[in-house]
Amino acid sequence: MLKGYTAPRTPKGTSSLAPTPPWHYVGTCLAVEYEADPKAVESFLPPGLDFHSPRCAVYFVDWQYASESGEEYLDPVRSQYRETIFLISAGHEGTPLAYCPFIWVDQDVALMRGFAQGWPKQIGSTWITRAYDLSSKAGPVVGPGGKFGATLAIKDRRLVEALVTLREQTTQMPSPSFAGAVNVRYFPELVAGRHASPAVHELVQLKSRDVKISPIWKGEATLRIFDHPYLELPDLRPINVIAGYRFTCAMTVDDLVFMRDLRVNG
Repeated sequence: MLKGYTAPRTPKGTSSLAPTPPWHYVGTCLAVEYEADPKAVESFLPPGLDFHSPRCAVYFVDWQYASESGEEYLDPVRSQYRETIFLISAGHEGTPLAYCPFIWVDQDVALMRGFAQGWPKQIGSTWITRAYDLSSKAGPVVGPGGKFGATLAIKDRRLVEALVTLREQTTQMPSPSFAGAVNVRYFPELVAGRHASPAVHELVQLKSRDVKISPIWKGEATLRIFDHPYLELPDLRPINVIAGYRFTCAMTVDDLVFMRDLRVNG
């Protein structure tokens, strides 16, 4: 019998790209909250979600991950990855939510876990300014005046630049937030004559548990999204940057909520 939560499924089941949940995460986030063109935001929403506001957020995250039975962080290449997440505001039956139109990671394991959750992950290169416990010209202070930069590049083409200058602590999280984001799980059909009828097409909401948040620093920010020959992210360029944030978060993921079968109702 072949075993494994994801492909490749093998006799022992230890070769699966992503192990069986739960999945535990901890990461440091640099986020920018902004507004985009309302019509552009609305155009990215799938069936089942309504336009709520033009507010968007981008998160640059340096993650470390572990499974329930393993200590992957002792083999850092299995555990660490960086990610850029774009979220747009949405509504569902009067409740405000977040929807993810774009997300990039730099590890195939994170890519596979994301597909199971409905994140539309692609491979990209995210870099984020680091802070250290020692005062140095080589690193910013996590406090008033500390400056942090982040970039995203896709196939060697720089797509996003952000700069956040910290000013004060806050209890306010960036909005929209990714912990309970709504995604579309989609898997295409290759059978001839059925290419327009996906095998899986459903609206789901993530259920993160044991969520922990460090003290949150807030300040002003800048955000640039550059032109790209085919990616449509530039349609979500900022028309107004609201604020920047830096914080650390931890969570466990092992569940989601089915909201709608888009094959039937889409």
